Parts: sequence; structure tokens; C-alpha cells
Amino acid sequence: MRNTRESWHGKWISTDFATVSQEPEFTLEEMFSGKIKLQEPIEERLNPSIYFKKIFEVSKLVRKARLIITCQGIYQAYLNGKKVTEAIFTPDYTDYNDFLMYQTYDVTDLLVEGMNILAIEVADGWFAGRISVQGGSIQFGNQLALLADLEIDLVDGEKEVIGTDESFTSGTGKHCYADIQIGEKQDFRLDSNWKTSYENLSGKVFEIEADYARLAPQEGPQVYRKQFLAPKKIWHESEDIIVDFGQVIAGRVRLELALEKDQEVILEHAEVLNEEGKFFKNIIGRNKDATDIFVGNGKKEIMEPDFTFHGFRYVKITGLKEIPTNAIQAVSIYSDLPETGYFLTNDSLVNQLLSNILWSQRGNMLSIPTDCPQRERVGWTGDMQVFAPSSTFYMDTNAFIRRWLRSLRINQRSNGEILDYSPAPADAQKSVAFTASYSSAGWGDAIIMVPWTLYERYGDITVLEENYDAMLKWFDFERKSAARGKKGEACYIWDTKFHYGDWMFPSFMMDNPNPMKTAEVTKDIVATMFLAHSAELLANISEIIGKDGKPFKEYCQKVKTAFSHYFITTKNQLCSDFQGCYVLALAFHMIPEHIKSDFVTRLVEKIHENGDRLDTGFLSIPYLLDVLCENGYQELAKTIFFQDACPSWFYEVKQGATTIWESWAGIHPDGKVGAFSFNHYAFGCVLDWMIRETVGLHIRKSGYRAITIKPSVEIVENFNFNFKSPQGSISIIKVGKDWKITVPKAIDMIVDLSEVGGRVKD
Repeated sequence: MRNTRESWHGKWISTDFATVSQEPEFTLEEMFSGKIKLQEPIEERLNPSIYFKKIFEVSKLVRKARLIITCQGIYQAYLNGKKVTEAIFTPDYTDYNDFLMYQTYDVTDLLVEGMNILAIEVADGWFAGRISVQGGSIQFGNQLALLADLEIDLVDGEKEVIGTDESFTSGTGKHCYADIQIGEKQDFRLDSNWKTSYENLSGKVFEIEADYARLAPQEGPQVYRKQFLAPKKIWHESEDIIVDFGQVIAGRVRLELALEKDQEVILEHAEVLNEEGKFFKNIIGRNKDATDIFVGNGKKEIMEPDFTFHGFRYVKITGLKEIPTNAIQAVSIYSDLPETGYFLTNDSLVNQLLSNILWSQRGNMLSIPTDCPQRERVGWTGDMQVFAPSSTFYMDTNAFIRRWLRSLRINQRSNGEILDYSPAPADAQKSVAFTASYSSAGWGDAIIMVPWTLYERYGDITVLEENYDAMLKWFDFERKSAARGKKGEACYIWDTKFHYGDWMFPSFMMDNPNPMKTAEVTKDIVATMFLAHSAELLANISEIIGKDGKPFKEYCQKVKTAFSHYFITTKNQLCSDFQGCYVLALAFHMIPEHIKSDFVTRLVEKIHENGDRLDTGFLSIPYLLDVLCENGYQELAKTIFFQDACPSWFYEVKQGATTIWESWAGIHPDGKVGAFSFNHYAFGCVLDWMIRETVGLHIRKSGYRAITIKPSVEIVENFNFNFKSPQGSISIIKVGKDWKITVPKAIDMIVDLSEVGGRVKD
């Protein structure tokens, strides 16, 4: 572990032109009111990326060489003009104040005998870029800086170390600016051979005081360019070119063509077209430009941004008359998560839904789990809590999510509150002015629910142990917050602060969207249910790791008793008479058994009244279909699943969606296209239900050490399912009523196909 000054040969270095400017104050209230903040032109606010360079000599034979490196910003490193790594956006996004990772690369093959050149470019990245929800800059600091050691083991047993110090030189080049949110401008007239030239750069560097204690070796996967997509269609709008890549992604565009000297080409990015089929920037807000600019030098060049990414399917190109299809690609970017799941059916619409879920996961697992890859791009706890079970199928997300949980623990407030999102930029501390709260039930509960999911899926008890103290602190905050200023049974009702509630349930969002109203009418009842649920989970977790779970069980029961008195009417209905509230009450066993059937009946009535469509919000949607299946309404669950009227999963599919939307009515039934995100993975949580209730794969012992194959509803005639569990590959192939099931011998398996009339085939 290199987390002291003495463990590094090199020192933190920077330069006079590595200071990032601060954006003017812009509050969430101003942002949500639609206020526009006047700003100076981008090139007057943003600075070029920084070059750092060292020329050195290797006079003996090299046995082994490695580069250990990190920065304040994001970097690309080269030795003798060749990339040290294909990983990008290093050193990844963590809470840099207390957790900054360094990377180690084997560079033996990149060194040559004689003179060598170490060249490193550093850009704003998450450290200093315009990354806050409201578009603020310098969220973790304003000084870009570099720290590196190049360790060279020689054949004769000697060792040399090239560390960052004042012998390095600095400069700038073709990147006029490079902001991870706004975009990049590359001026190829300013390009040079600085990575291979034996001349020093003109700028000096100096050592700075920066924290070493926060440093840690790389944890979890790095970010890579993962797929290259060819255009599906190209057309003109007036003088501009529109390119459709056929798939919403997180990434950027790569051009390979010759521009005239001084010719400027502008690329703007969007996820949808408007109702007239025209280019439409669906994401608006301060510093949400999503625009890249290239200036030609009269030569053929590969033009691709280096330090930014965008959420898009469509690109508008200004400054070109034509573009050959083989001269442009979209580059999909996300963290290098091992692929573990395959699921294909005979139904093309179901397959498209599965594809939409997978692509939303790809687009929102870029260094951290985000809500969306184009607007906020922050690690919302609620989104991760909702999607965590589904996230473990297509990809092994264990190390990725555990790294994020480390930032979440770092950001936990002294009173136990878990912030709404993490890592927490500086502007996150100001969000309390908008909601009067740093946290919310269902969001903060991620510190309990997400580690529980990882334990269940991967079977590693350490994820519970390393988060247990944070769980206790959060639960203590919940408990004290609920009881504040109260006596008696009222202490178990969490109605003392703001919560998002069953956020954005459709009936309040379709015609006159009002997400805050959805919070207002559901926050107290939903918060109280999550208070009980977290207590119940904490009891289970405590017992698993050898602690006493009894106090949490007792507390949970007191919450449930108070819930019955406060929220259940004399007609055995909920005072918040919404689908999602019934779903959560049934899913979390909040109601006495003798009136459970009344609640199921009322939920079914609410669904039928809504035209057999869901009206569940952010926190209840993961449980809707399960609750119906568990209570004998499998056919109604199937009807809702296949519903193609808005709001529904297949409404989006039939509207041409290639990812999961933020709003069920992102494209309204009247055709109007909204200014929403069209890549939000949260509602892809239905994948977990599909796997458990239609494929039938249930976990009986953590890590898939014991499973039950027991489907309760049949949605397709045929499917081919394969999952690389921690115990090995689980294969389930269904053809009509015949099921072929193959699992490793290490897995204890029970098979029950009675509810779908299936038969096991050898």
C-alpha cells in the first residue's frame, strides 16, 4: 500500500496553468425553476489539458519495469509514444478526498535501450470538471496534478526509479479544453510530436502539497472502449448531417477523415428525435452541452475525444457536407465487468426488452453505478438499490459495486445519514437547501440492501462485515429521526423529514409531471415501511456475521404494529391508496395476516381500474410482479408484464426504445418527446423477476450453493438461459414444456416445474 509520502519516490507535481476555474454559484432551486445562468464562452472558462514529460536514459538491460501512477484529474500515459494502457478515465471515480486509487502497469516491453520518453496528459475529469448535478466545477479541488513512479529492475540486480519531480516539464497542445461533461475541443493545428520528441516542453513544474494517505491500489474494474458501432442511417437536416447509430449508448464518436486546415466540425449528441423526426437535445441544463469540436490541419486524422463521454444514439454534425459510412463510428464505453449471463427467447419483443436492460446497465456502469450517462451521472443510492439484484446477471458486479460502497461509507455523515448519491461532489452538500435533507428512506437503505444483495448473489460474508458499522449508523439515524420529538407508538412512524417516497409513480407523471407531488403523498408511509424492512434485514445480517439480531427483530415488529394503527383504515385499506403502497406493504409483510387478502384484493382492483397497467413508482416497481405471483395472480402479472399501453415496459419497446427510460412517458402517447433521460437502468429491475419467476432460478443458499428451479409463470415458448454463478455455469434450456437443466455438482438443486406444467428432459 503506497499511502505515505515515504512510499513514493516521486512527488505530487503541477504547473502554473493547471488550475481549473470555478463556475458561479447555481442552486438546485434555480435549476429546477428553469432559470438560465448566463456564462462566459466555453473557451474563456475552460483550460487546455496538461502535458507532463520526462526524458531519461536506460543504459543497461531491463529485466522488469512498471509504472505506478495516479493524478488529480484523469490521465493518459505514454512511453516512447505508445499507450501504457488501453484503460481510460483513470484513476476512476471515487471520493477523491479520502479514496484516490493508483494503478500499476507492466511497461517492460515499452522501454528501449538508450533515451526514453515518459509522457502523461492530465485533464479535468471528475476531480475538477463540471460534474455536479447543477453543473458546478472543481468538486474535489482546482489543481490538476500528477504522481508517478517508473520502477525499473535491471538485469544486473540494480534498480532505478524515475519519479515525478521538478525535472519534469509541462505544456499544452491540441486539447483546447476537455471537460468530462461539456465535451472536448481538439485543434489539430496545435498538435505536435511531444510524446516522441527528445525536446523538453517549455513549461516548468513544481511540487505541491497533496494528500498521500487517501491513496489506495486499484480496486475493481477499469473503464475501456468496449464496442464500436457502425451508423445505421445518415441523412441531412438543412446544412447539418444526422447520424443514427441505432443504439443508445454511453460513449463518443470516432471520425477518420481529412479536414481542410482551419475547417471546424461540431458534433452534438442526443438520445432521441423529436415528434417530427428531427434532431432533439433531450438533455438540457448548465454545462450539459455534450458537444465535441475538431479543427482540421489539412491532413487525414483519427478524431475521437479522449477525456469525455456522452449519452446518445444520434449525432448532429455541423461543418461537413457529407460523411462516408466507413469514416464514422460510435464507441461504447463502460467498466470492464466480466460477462456472466446469457438469456435469449423465441419472442423478439422480450429479447428487445432484455437487450434494453443490458445496454442500460452498460451505459450506467462507467466507473460508478449512475442513474443516467448524460445528465446527473451520479451514483444515486436509490437507483443502485433498485437495480442491484438485476445487475448481477449479465455482469459480475461484485467488485465494481463494492468499490462504490467504499465511497458511500466515506460520505456517510457523522449522524449516520447516507447521502442520496456517492461519490459526493462539493455541490452535493448544498442540495439540502432544496429538500431540507441529505437523505431519504429507500435511498439511504442502500447501505443495508445492496451489501445484502451482494452477499446473497456472491456468497462472500466480508461484504456484510465491511459495511456493518455503516449499516448500524444509518439504522441509528433512521430510528432517532423517526422518534424525534415524539412519545409512544408514534416513535415508529418515520414522518419527521423529507423522503422521495414512491418517486415518480406514473399517474402523477403522465400529463402534468410533478415528481415532488409523488413524494408528498407517499413519503411517510413508504419511509415507515423501509424502516421496518431495513430492521428486518439488519437482524438477518447480524445473525449471519455472529451478532445479536434480536433487537432489530423486536424493533421491526414495533414498526409494523404502529404502521397498522397509523396507515390502515377501518375498511382495511391504506390511507395512501396507491398501487405502490399496497405492493410494498405486501412485499415487506407490513400487515396482519388476517387482512392480507383484503390488501391483495385492493391492489388487484387498483390495477384493473388502471386498465391492467402498473402505477408503481421507483421504490415499489421491483416488487409488483413478485407480489402478484406470490398471491396467486400469475396471469395478472403476465398481463402487466406484456402490457404495451403506457406505462409499461413494452410500450417503450414498441416506441423503438433501445434502453430503459427514466419516465414511462418519455415519449408520450400523443407523440410528444420529453426532455428526459432515455437511459435509466432502474426500471430494468424487472429482469430479476424474469429470472426468478419465469426461468425459475431461486437462491436457497448464498452464492448459489443451493438453488431451486421453480418457475411460477410461463412467458415464452422457448428460451436459452446460461449464468456463470460463483459455483459454475447454470444452464436452463426450455423448448415447449421440455426443460433441460445443467448445473455443477457443487450446487444442491431442487427442481419443481409443476406450476408451469414442465417436464425435465435429460
